[in-house]
Amino acid sequence: METQVQIYLDFNASTPIAPSVSAAMQPFLGQHFGNPSSSHWAGRPAHDGIENARSRIASLLRCKTDEIVLTSGGSEANNLAVKGVVLGATSPPHLIISAVEHPAVTEPCRMMKRLGAEVTTIPVDGHGLIDPDDVRRAIRPETALISVMHANNEVGTIQPISSIARIAREHGILCHTDAAQSVGKIATLVDDLQVDLLSLAGHKFYAPKGIGVLFVRRGVTLTPLIHGGGHERGQRAGTESALLAAGLGAACRLAETDSCGDRLGALRDRFWHGLRDRLGDRVVLNGHPTARLPNTLSVSFPGMVGDEILTRLPGVAASTGSACHAGLRSTSPVLAAMGVPADLALGTIRFSVGRGTTADEVDNVVNRVATQV
Repeated sequence: METQVQIYLDFNASTPIAPSVSAAMQPFLGQHFGNPSSSHWAGRPAHDGIENARSRIASLLRCKTDEIVLTSGGSEANNLAVKGVVLGATSPPHLIISAVEHPAVTEPCRMMKRLGAEVTTIPVDGHGLIDPDDVRRAIRPETALISVMHANNEVGTIQPISSIARIAREHGILCHTDAAQSVGKIATLVDDLQVDLLSLAGHKFYAPKGIGVLFVRRGVTLTPLIHGGGHERGQRAGTESALLAAGLGAACRLAETDSCGDRLGALRDRFWHGLRDRLGDRVVLNGHPTARLPNTLSVSFPGMVGDEILTRLPGVAASTGSACHAGLRSTSPVLAAMGVPADLALGTIRFSVGRGTTADEVDNVVNRVATQV
């Protein structure tokens, strides 16, 4: 029986732990088991491991080590950013978000509305881009936070965060960006972005699951979500994991020294041109043609259903632009916000390449897709 070839093209969903990351974690699986808050011999190596990781994270973002708050992942970091601002407000605040935010931002905002906060959602254009002038027009005297993702997880469109952050700063408003998809793929220097808060998720760039970061600029005060000991300078109670922190630190070092952006961009473009050459107008590109993550390719196949195409590509791991619940298909809110017709959105597949992707794998999938569409 012929072995089925497995090709992973879903790196935006999660990435494998890189070998250098795994190696950095090994000491904390055994001898360095102590509580990092303990001052004795068993705790010191764990404490040092966490602080070394914090330094590497800060180096990647070009910030201070005391501006790094370790969390359980991107979702917690986003929740801390949104809820931490609202819960610390003296009166019900106003929040501004975009129409293409991840649920880890939209759901906390929805919950904060129950506490009296008001939320304005800014539309995007057909490429998924937000207009900074729309943000400016939405500002009110009580606006406390503007949260716009750096790069979209589905279509890869990169937002003009520095322009939005400058507007926020002009009005004395905090600016947060969910950078879960951009960290490790494109530059995310916090001073260039000019943000006050930035979230990242380790498993999106070759670190383990279960750890993330919220960058909190000096001078910004958030109300903690988790209360207990004074961990993370009082921002997030709970014994830190030196094991996970070491992995995240190593992943940040890998991203800083070798982001592979050019190679990934070349693979993405090879993928798109291969599909376009074979299928012509039977394939449509989603997202911005240039302001897009180097590894992300979202395409729609008119008259087709993405899920059905993938079922005919055994061994290929990718994501679709729809979800099926109780036999009913619903299209992606991101694609809907971009104005993609529902029937076209149903035919959407997101392919996202990564460090392990080869040109042969891309060509293999292009050929197989072309025979199914």
